[in-house]
Amino acid sequence: MAQPGSLLTVGEVSERSGVAVSALHFYEAKGLISAARTRGNQRRYSRDILRRIAIIRVARDLGFSLAEITPLLKPIPEGQSPSAADVKEMVADWREAIQKRIDDLAELRDKLDGCIGCGCLSLTECPLRNPSDELAADGTGAVLLRQGEA
Repeated sequence: MAQPGSLLTVGEVSERSGVAVSALHFYEAKGLISAARTRGNQRRYSRDILRRIAIIRVARDLGFSLAEITPLLKPIPEGQSPSAADVKEMVADWREAIQKRIDDLAELRDKLDGCIGCGCLSLTECPLRNPSDELAADGTGAVLLRQGEA
């Protein structure tokens, strides 16, 4: 951990990172970031935390879950700011995941016109959720909706 004079309060980290204090507490609870504690049990963060939070924010904006982000940050030692090489290594696998999302969205866009008017109450010919009427054997009506109610 850094020298006491260079530590940031939770409010300072929130202001500088643009992340709500409650989100910082949540990230800490999930093990994404950590804080030292004063004798009065107040959180104090080293300045390197700002880079970690920036990485979390970018990853979240790209649609990655915290569960996907956590292993990316684990190799970076506490109190050390991720280097350019660290970040490059982290994002190497993101390209493939992002391309898959793009491909999935393009497929959704291209098949969406088949869903107009469907309402998902009768899934007999839904090209997205029930191609070739594969769910017919499971019953009639909104089979997938009923599964979600279980």
